[in-house]
Parts: sequence; structure tokens; C-alpha cells
Amino acid sequence: MFDPSKFTVPKAKPLPVFLLLDVSGTSKIQILNAAVKEMIDSFAAEERMETEFLVSVIVFGDRAVQHLFPTPASSVNWADMTADGSTAMGAAFAFLKGMIEDKAVVPSRAYRPTVVLVSDGQPTDDWTRPLDALISEGRSSKCFFMAMGIGDNPGTQVLERFISQTPILAEVGGNAIRNTVFTATDADRIHEFFRKVTMTVTTRSKSQNPNAVPTSSQVDTQEGGYW
Repeated sequence: MFDPSKFTVPKAKPLPVFLLLDVSGTSKIQILNAAVKEMIDSFAAEERMETEFLVSVIVFGDRAVQHLFPTPASSVNWADMTADGSTAMGAAFAFLKGMIEDKAVVPSRAYRPTVVLVSDGQPTDDWTRPLDALISEGRSSKCFFMAMGIGDNPGTQVLERFISQTPILAEVGGNAIRNTVFTATDADRIHEFFRKVTMTVTTRSKSQNPNAVPTSSQVDTQEGGYW
């Protein structure tokens, strides 16, 4: 006799996406809000039985604050961010490091997280040691790192260092596509960056091994499609 109690539906495997967003008085805060919401909506539309996109947002101005605790994209009720003070980027790195190392937040069964930094690249606190710990030590060192510099003249030192442990985004036609810091001075570029983040993460989720760098058989090889 069939006993439904002996059968369980497999639980979706989380693919974490952490956003580190600089809200230090940026005039582009509403554009950033719209771009993040569009990305989350895209993730929600892509979620499948076997994979869920676990989205988390940490904002940093005068201090680092959890704006959105890790939540499946399909369950996010987005609340807009507001602009705030300085650029406590080092504090944001330390905050994120603690989250990723906590297996109650990022379980061992999760796929390798994607971490996205959006900033003018001008931290106002001590950032060197927190960043080195984030990208070089423990579980967090295994993340995929992407970065966008916003503003007319974003600092590049921190942003370049941030992505240094993810040198390759994809392999297309046997050629490695290098990871670079994206720059945005207007609304269209900000939205374009988050669409590229969306493409990168959703492509990974559909691959045979979401923990590996995408290859040419898994990505759109049109210009810009390697994100």
C-alpha cells in the first residue's frame, strides 16, 4: 500500500547572493533601489524546485547594517534603502565575513555564494584587514566576487582588491573572460550591472556544477553575455 509519509519533496538547495551596498549620501539611491528590486524579481522568476536564490543585503554608510536578512528571492518584500553618512566599508566586510562563516546563515549544503560590492571606492574606516580576511580566509574565500564603482571618479584600489580572488568570470570559446570592476556614472549603467549579476548567478544555477566557473556551453557568447 502506498504510504505518502515515506516520501518527501527534496528541499531546494540555496545559492546565496550577498549585496554590499554603499549608501553614503549617494544621489543614485533610488536608481540603486530599483536595480536591486529588478534583480530580486528576476531571481524569483528563475527559482526552481532544486534551487533557491537566497538574497541578503548589507548597507553601509556611517555603519554597516543588515537591510535584508538572507531570504529566498520569491519571498522578499523589498523595502527601499535610504542614503546615510560616511562609508564604513571595513565594517561591512567584517559584518559579511561573520555571516558567511556562520553555518546557521550559510549552511554547508549551500552553493558557493556570490558577493557583490557597489561603492564609490572611498572607505572612511579601516578596511585592509577586514577585506583580506573576507577574500583570503575561511569559507568566505570561496565566494565569487563582483564589484561596481559608482560616481564620477570611483576609487579603484579597494574594488580591484575585492575581486582579485575571482580573476575569471567565465570561459567562452576556450578563452577566459577576466573579471573586472564595472563602472557606472548613470542609471542605465547601474541597471546594466545588476542585469549582468543576474545573468551570472542564474547561469550558474542552471549548470551541472553551480560551484564552478561557467564555460562556453553554459553562457550566451554574445557581447557582454559572459556575465
